[in-house]
Amino acid sequence: MKANFIISYSGGKDANLALYRAIEKGYKPVGLLTTYNEAMERSWFHGIPKDILMEVSKSLKIPINLVSTGFGNDYGLDFERALIEFKNQGADTCVFGDIDIEEHYSWCDERCKNTGLKSEFPLWNEDREKLVLESINLGFKSMITVIDNSILDESFLGKTLTAEIIEKIKESGADPCGENGEYHTFVYDGPTFDKPIDIKVGKIIKNNKNAAIEIKL
Repeated sequence: MKANFIISYSGGKDANLALYRAIEKGYKPVGLLTTYNEAMERSWFHGIPKDILMEVSKSLKIPINLVSTGFGNDYGLDFERALIEFKNQGADTCVFGDIDIEEHYSWCDERCKNTGLKSEFPLWNEDREKLVLESINLGFKSMITVIDNSILDESFLGKTLTAEIIEKIKESGADPCGENGEYHTFVYDGPTFDKPIDIKVGKIIKNNKNAAIEIKL
């Protein structure tokens, strides 16, 4: 049965691989749902500026809903309100790029149950390293934009993932997929993109144990 789906879209490699797989399955994408931190003028967690997110939406040819929200209880409620908006536009499924953290699965699934949507996890319980290598081999270009600097050093920031970079990440003792928060990525090109997002990198910003590199058009 085909679905009209929205995707919880971080802009990272796992979300983009989940989007690709859903499209390959014959599902129709009707929207990107991205949570947005108004105070920081960046998306939550991956720290992507609004103007870049809008360019991604254009290149993917999928409308984006930037959900302005804080953190805590409001985050879940605001997420559900966005799901309802998409449901009213014809969506029946929400796709997520989570891999194997049960707490994440439960949170996402509960949001969907609360709003009458089906949840789908195209990457669920697959091998982490195989997934990141699949993304690379498909042609997705994923730049490392955030690191946990207690595990990885700042030399990884701004690098586009390759098999060689994945090996270096493993040698540092980090999960190759970064599923435990060791690093986050921004995907600027790939098989689902109409054209690459032409981004530039700026300064490195440190925040507690994390470090991020600015990306801009």
